[in-house]
Parts: sequence; structure tokens; C-alpha cells
Amino acid sequence: MLKVCLGGKLKKAKTVRCLPLRYDWCDYAEQEKRLILEADRVYFPTLHYAPVFSAIGQDIFPTSSSYSLLGNKVLQTQTFNAAGIPMPRTRFFTGRGRLKRIMDSFSFPLVAKLPVGSSQGRGVFLIKDRAGLEEYLSMAGAAYIQEYLPMKRDVRVVVIGAKAVLSYWKVARTGTFLTNVAQGGDIDFENVPQEAVDLAIVAAGRCNIDHAGFDICMSKRGPLVLEANIHFGREGFRKAGLSYRAILAKMADSLEI
Repeated sequence: MLKVCLGGKLKKAKTVRCLPLRYDWCDYAEQEKRLILEADRVYFPTLHYAPVFSAIGQDIFPTSSSYSLLGNKVLQTQTFNAAGIPMPRTRFFTGRGRLKRIMDSFSFPLVAKLPVGSSQGRGVFLIKDRAGLEEYLSMAGAAYIQEYLPMKRDVRVVVIGAKAVLSYWKVARTGTFLTNVAQGGDIDFENVPQEAVDLAIVAAGRCNIDHAGFDICMSKRGPLVLEANIHFGREGFRKAGLSYRAILAKMADSLEI
């Protein structure tokens, strides 16, 4: 079985040929093009090539859905809702009159996010009043508004292939509602609820996502998916004494991915 990876994430794999990631297809040598096109699977094609290879029938990892959904919160939320994945109440608002429609639909405080490109706590805002909402709307074309659920921690579940390879609590630092480790949150491996892990696996399976960090809050309504990202931090792996790339290599060699 011929397996090719674009970039170096699978350098530790024994059965995968790694090629440089070139952002113009024409920059690949003819031999490299043949390797990619004849490969039984292409790993980490990036968002740049994932839709291209999917369009021509190439088997890729992560899936095209993983790339397209996890970089766009609107598409991601619409997909989770359509798939019956429990989430906090979330609405999108565009056009004139957004301010009034948001205030008619949600009470303060509320959570607002930049719908495309936000991750690791960036582009996520706790809106406490009308002035804060107006400021957010001044920088957001489409408004992504979510109910605020008071919490001091949520669960990160990393799903690779069909497996949850790591799970832990992300604990907010004092004085902030953000639990993201990149924003100063702490990591706690104790007593991670199995319901959160199970929900991440179900969400990944229903939505054809095979490489993601799912953030899940434990609410009075049960576990809810806050969001998922294809580009997730590695600090949890380091603190658990695990190597993200070694896990990837083992799973690729055993055809788990």
C-alpha cells in the first residue's frame, strides 16, 4: 500500500513516504506528482489540497470534512445541529437590525465568536452589555452568538481516526471565562467524564471528522459540544507524557488512520 504525507508530521512512520508541502501543484516534480496521484492514501494534504484530492477521488486523512467544517464555525455548528449533536443554543445573525434581533433572542451575558479562523480562545468574547455587543458587531460580518453557560472548566477530547487518544479538563485561570491552555488555562487529567469522551466520538463519527480536538462542557442538560478544531494544542500530550507524532505514526503504520 502506497502512503504519502505532505509535510513532516509522519516522519516517524515506517510505512509512509513524506514529501514537501508545495503550495502550487505545478511546483511538484513529475515523480512527486505521480507518487501523490498513485498513492492509496495521502496524509495531511492541508486545507489547500484536501478539496482538490477529494474531488479527484483521492483517499485522504484527515477527511475533507475535517478541514472544511473545523475552520468555519458556522458550517460546523450547522452540521452538528443537523446531525443531532447537542450544543449550547447558537444562532447566526446577518444584515441590518442584527443588534435588535440578537438582544431579542439572547440575554446578557452571552458568548460571541468570530465565525471563521478563531481558535485557542482567540476570537471568542464574553459580551456583558449592549456596548460590548456593538463593539463585537463592528468587527464581525456574520455574528455568531451562543448562550453563556457559567463554567470554570470544560473537557478537551482529541479524536484521531475513530479513537479518542487523549482527554483532559481545561481549567480557566482566575478572572477569565476562557479555559484554553493557550490563554493560560490549566490541564487536569483527573476524573474526566466518560460521557464527554463518548459524545466526541459520536460527533466525529456522524460528521465524518477524523482529526480534531473537541471541547465539551458538562451542563445540567448533559454534555454539550462547544466547538471542535483540526488545529489543536499539543500541551496536553506533553503533560501526559505522550508524543502526538508518535501516536500518528503508529496509527498510520497500523492503518488505523
